[in-house]
Amino acid sequence: MRKKKKLKGFRFQPFSLKQKKLMFFWEKGSPFADKDIVIADGAIRSGKTIACICSFIRWSLKHFTGENFILAGKTIGSLKKNVIGPMQQILKSWNLDYTYNRSENFIVIGDNTYYMYDANTEASQDKLQGLTAAGALADEGALFPQSFIDQMIGRCSVDGAKIFINCNPGSPYHFLKTELIDKAKEKNILYLHFTMDDNLSLSERVKERFRRMFSGVFFKRYILGLWVQAEGIIYDMFDEIKHKVKTIQRAYKEFYVSCDYGTQNATVFLLWGKSLDKWYLVDEYYYSGRDKGKQKTDNEYYEDLEKFVGERRIKAVVIDPSAASFIALIRSKGRFSVKQAKNDVLEGIRNVASALNDSLLQFNDKCLNTFKEFFSYIWDEKAIQRGEDKPVKVMDHAMDALRYFVNTVLYRNITGPLQVKNL
Repeated sequence: MRKKKKLKGFRFQPFSLKQKKLMFFWEKGSPFADKDIVIADGAIRSGKTIACICSFIRWSLKHFTGENFILAGKTIGSLKKNVIGPMQQILKSWNLDYTYNRSENFIVIGDNTYYMYDANTEASQDKLQGLTAAGALADEGALFPQSFIDQMIGRCSVDGAKIFINCNPGSPYHFLKTELIDKAKEKNILYLHFTMDDNLSLSERVKERFRRMFSGVFFKRYILGLWVQAEGIIYDMFDEIKHKVKTIQRAYKEFYVSCDYGTQNATVFLLWGKSLDKWYLVDEYYYSGRDKGKQKTDNEYYEDLEKFVGERRIKAVVIDPSAASFIALIRSKGRFSVKQAKNDVLEGIRNVASALNDSLLQFNDKCLNTFKEFFSYIWDEKAIQRGEDKPVKVMDHAMDALRYFVNTVLYRNITGPLQVKNL
């Protein structure tokens, strides 16, 4: 049987002035005590999440008994990782008793109940219907649909209720920026901007490592903490001199295939091999029924997959979960195991960018379609005007397969800099 991991108390480090301001803004005598909403944005690893959790717990327990509260994250999984886990450690350090109902996704502290919600689709707001709450904590709020934020604020109707929101910056047209941050004074909002220097536990060496991880729009958002527009080529850090290598024989320790499956659109197989501490794109398969004038069946694609792989032993075929029929066929044949891809687009793009910056990926020069897509994979300008970050859905099939591999295999398995928590 698997041994249950013993929960440790949170190891507090000295708090910065910015963290203290977030933690105590609601206290009697504070010039910000009457604020209805606090928004803490800025760089990754800037200490805003922990300060927000501490502030929210203390405020809710000091001012309310027997009330309901909202805990929201983009997904329940990210909420448990970013908020619930640290919250449990904090409560243990403070010697506060609590009951955590994992199956029903709520936690009881004293006489207050804190309900957990995901906020990843427009339909997520429906889960809040009928709830009367005394407050809310929204983690990664810039990733929420506006409908959820609006509904969450509307549900907090108990006298004295407050909303706590933390996030990394996104587009300058994002509703959180235009409707809340830019209108903070008129809407009675306390806005706090964090940098990595506001986290006193980070050494200069660690901060420099994080600075090296990102470039372009991701550097401006996640390191400088700026609400800036994504524009132009998405992977502007891709450099043929740095990332393109000759197609030669190498000793690979393991192989994966990542697949973007299409019926009308192109189907792509990317063969990845690990050599020493790098992953190489060994080879590519690219077939567009629209361009060739003939669609292929699932069985034909499977035959092509077997020919493409040859005698190599593949750890798994990583594929978009929406390709249900092809996944079923691969599994029925019994030769390859299937790993359903983690297919969050923006997170995947960010992780691919970090992998390119850290030179964790190399690409054999025979993979011509992949190179073509690197230089045509651009941000959608119409989506940007709506405050959304989306790539143009044209010539993106190799880029999708690349993203599936990085986000599902590389991101989850390496112990290096890609494992960044939004704290």
